[in-house]
Amino acid sequence: MQIQFFGAARTVTGSKHLITTERGTRILLDCGLFQGIQTDEFNQDFGFKASEVDYLLLSHAHIDHSGLIPRLVRKGFKGPIYCTAATADLCRLMLLDSAYIQEKDTERINKRRRRQDRPELELLYNAQDAERALDLFRPVSYNQPFQLGDSGVEAFFTDAGHLLGSAAVHLTLPDAGTYRKLTFTGDIGRPNDSILGKPEPFRQADYIICESTYGDRLHEPPTDMKAHLLRIVHETCVERRGKLLIPAFAVDRTQELIYALDQLSSVGQLPRLPVYIDSPLAVRATRVMQENSDYFNPEILDYIEKDGDAFDFPYLHYISDVADSKALNGRDEPCIIISSSGMAEAGRIKHHIRNNIEDPNTTILIVGYSAPNTLGGALKRGDKEVKIFGEILAVKARVEVMDSFSAHGDYNEMIDYLLCQDPARVQRVFLVHGEYETQISFRLKLEKAGFRDVHIPALYESVIL
Repeated sequence: MQIQFFGAARTVTGSKHLITTERGTRILLDCGLFQGIQTDEFNQDFGFKASEVDYLLLSHAHIDHSGLIPRLVRKGFKGPIYCTAATADLCRLMLLDSAYIQEKDTERINKRRRRQDRPELELLYNAQDAERALDLFRPVSYNQPFQLGDSGVEAFFTDAGHLLGSAAVHLTLPDAGTYRKLTFTGDIGRPNDSILGKPEPFRQADYIICESTYGDRLHEPPTDMKAHLLRIVHETCVERRGKLLIPAFAVDRTQELIYALDQLSSVGQLPRLPVYIDSPLAVRATRVMQENSDYFNPEILDYIEKDGDAFDFPYLHYISDVADSKALNGRDEPCIIISSSGMAEAGRIKHHIRNNIEDPNTTILIVGYSAPNTLGGALKRGDKEVKIFGEILAVKARVEVMDSFSAHGDYNEMIDYLLCQDPARVQRVFLVHGEYETQISFRLKLEKAGFRDVHIPALYESVIL
């Protein structure tokens, strides 16, 4: 049996891990888009033949885990795509949105390349490819075992608590006359997530492919998180009369922010100022979240029972229309604008940042992970100048960071999740979805917790089990 790592290897993007069983069955775990990479080669070429993949098991809907599925189909994949029902619902929104972005971005880039007499980029995929991919989705409930055809492989999902419908993937694989149990954690959620239930413990595994995004840091407590957010709102919008711009992933992160602001509003702490959710995808995703409250934890359900709605409060405005979005840049009033993308690498937030980055009264609040080579990463790093739409701009706006809004567990939360296992019986842990220095730190912590063999695979590395 072989595992090959074609993404999220010593980086936090492009999740893609290919298992080849002793019978030759090829199982792909996730098929994510590389984000924030300056060259397009990682997304153009998988490193394997799409037509030779038999099954795809998807951990969750975030684009760095699902965003290349339409290209996989465009290049010849015809097998079933297994995931939870909520993941399938979110992917219907996110993959069609991503296809629109691919078409627009490729058109813009190729227009510039034609002027420069450079070869044009190939379109990754279009809406038709996304629709064809969505037809292959096969929703499965949590903890419901299913067979992968006649491969001899059995799989099931458990709740990972990271995103609506997110799952850890568990495989039982035939190997040399016996069976090996492999778990892919996907992205590990937080036990005290404000909206979702905590990650489920899982059966004993022989091998674990584990995320490591925050393997070197701890998050601040939820009470401090809301106080921190309120301080930033007050300093920016009340004291400086400026705009607070928050790049946020349209699914989950945006709803976490809305819920936190809703709670502050309900107790009279939030200043009376307009809050704009400027993302058509976030508007639709919020509706999907509201329709899937079965996944919510008891605390938010109790809040909804008392408040009526966790995602609506006075002065909150959901914006879908492009003209309304552009009009925000002409307004001088203090306000909060929450918009995608979360790494500020694309979408409407990039336009808002471009129009306000040289205003010292503006605050840009980074509320989650941003890859180092993205606009969000540059701002988080403290760069004094950034390049936006080909223009070099001075960073005069204040930049604040709140990693505590992340849907990823910190190193204590991830270790607590993994300690449902007997570490001595886990033959090897593979760390993925993390920056290399972070992974080195997390490996030491896992070894201290009793895991004996913790490996950090390189991109394209193959491992025989």
